[in-house]
Amino acid sequence: MKERESLDLLGIKPIGEAISAATKAAIDAASAFLGRICLPAAEEFGLLIRDKISFWRLKNFLKISEKAENLLKMNPDFELKHSHPRLVFSILEHGSWSEDSTVQDMWAGLLASSCTSGGEDDSNLIFINLLSHLTKSQARLLKFSCECSGKYVERPGLIMVGQFVIKLNTLFKVMEIDDINIIDRELDHLRSLGLIVGGIIPEKDDSADITPTALALYMYVRCQGSKDSPVDYFKLEQGYCTLPS
Repeated sequence: MKERESLDLLGIKPIGEAISAATKAAIDAASAFLGRICLPAAEEFGLLIRDKISFWRLKNFLKISEKAENLLKMNPDFELKHSHPRLVFSILEHGSWSEDSTVQDMWAGLLASSCTSGGEDDSNLIFINLLSHLTKSQARLLKFSCECSGKYVERPGLIMVGQFVIKLNTLFKVMEIDDINIIDRELDHLRSLGLIVGGIIPEKDDSADITPTALALYMYVRCQGSKDSPVDYFKLEQGYCTLPS
C-alpha cells in the first residue's frame, strides 16, 4: 500500500518545497485515490502528466479528486470500483483547467460515475467530451434546466421533458450574464451540442425556452456521480415529477 501511495501520479515532484504541507497532504490523498481506482496504469500517469500540469491546474484537480472520492464513498463496495485509464486521464486533462466550483462539481461527478466493478465501462467519454466544450455559464444553465424542468416517462420507458420557458431576468441571474447577445450565443452553442432545444423566443422578448434534451439529463445524472438512468434518478413514473419549490 505504501508503494502505491508513493507513486508520483500527478507528476509534481519537481515543484518540491514550493508546495505547502497542506497541499502535499492533498496531493498524497489524490495520488492514493487515483492509484486505487486506476492501478493498471498508475505508473504511466506520472510519465504522461509530468511537466505538463502547472501548480494552478494541480490545485483545481485536487478539488475535483476530493469531491469525486466523497461521491464514490456514498456507493456500496466503493473500494472495489475502478475506472478505465482513458477516462481518468481525460478528466484530469480537461477538468484541471477549470476553477469554477459548478464545473468542478460536474467533473467530480463524471470521475465518480466512471468507476465500476469491472472498470471497463467507457460510456462517460460522451459526457467528458460535452463538458469539455461548455463554458461556466452554460454549465450553470444546464444544471438549472435539468433540475427545474418538468419530466415524465413515455413508452417504452423513455424520459421526456416538458417545455421549460423562463423569463430573461431569471436567465441573466442563472448564467450570471447581462448581455442578451452573449446569452443568445451561449444558447445557440448548447443547442448545437444537443443539450437544449429552443432559445430566446422572438415573439416574447422577455422569455427564453431552455428545455433540456434527454441527452442533457443523462449527462446531468452522470455529473452527479450516479450511474442510474434519468428515470430512476428522478424517481419518475407516468406523469410529471415534482418540481423544486
